[in-house]
Amino acid sequence: MHRTLVKIACYIGYYWFARWLPASNVKLVGPAARWLRYVFCRPLFKYCERSVNIQQGARFGSGRLLEIGEKSGIGVNCLVGFDIRIGKNVMMGPDVVVLGENHKIDRTDIPMIEQGHADRQPVTIKDDVWIGARTIILPGVTVGTGVVIGAGAVVTKDVNDFDIVAGNPARVIRNRKDGVVKSS
Repeated sequence: MHRTLVKIACYIGYYWFARWLPASNVKLVGPAARWLRYVFCRPLFKYCERSVNIQQGARFGSGRLLEIGEKSGIGVNCLVGFDIRIGKNVMMGPDVVVLGENHKIDRTDIPMIEQGHADRQPVTIKDDVWIGARTIILPGVTVGTGVVIGAGAVVTKDVNDFDIVAGNPARVIRNRKDGVVKSS
């Protein structure tokens, strides 16, 4: 019962107060805002390491299936859906959307709005990843270690370790380790 009350208080505190505090990089008040958002979010998440940076305006529903590793962040005005695993040292630009579920569209005899949602598909973002602004990551995707995702990319399939991807749909530009430029 006590744990439930703490979660409810943290949920209300985050969405009614801490979410609206200034971004973490604002001089003087930014570090305090960052700390307050962390304090409210930690009990909400399934797993939350230290030094996590939840930025101004970030949305994550209840957060109960969200896992986030040390020194990772959810960027300004980002939306992170259900059942998302974020590794260590993940940087996320503003307005990123990570989706863990989608609508059903299989039947044509009834409107799509009445078909409900498909089964949830977890998204995994491994360690040391940089996700550019306004990127969209679709359900079921795994983003490998050391990946860079260019701004505005739409990631529809898994990304291998150390790849740099960009575009809609996201395509591999090159690999950070071997330096090989991929032809399109």
